[in-house]
Amino acid sequence: MFYRKNLPAWERIARLVAAAAMGVCAARFWGTPVGYLWAVLAVPMALTSMIGFCPMCALAGRRIRAKSELQAQGPE
Repeated sequence: MFYRKNLPAWERIARLVAAAAMGVCAARFWGTPVGYLWAVLAVPMALTSMIGFCPMCALAGRRIRAKSELQAQGPE
């Protein structure tokens, strides 16, 4: 694997729902610049949700802690 997932499951689901909503808006306004814009924005949102990796989040240093890291910390 070339990347480490940096999106939690709840955010992946939220991104997929948002991408579907953007797709509906794109279909509704298809043929106009706004429709094309919604389509262009929906594609990377859907791809990052399915893959589980967001390049912009990686640039910001965001990552998911591994279960072993959480167990090593112990209870807080």
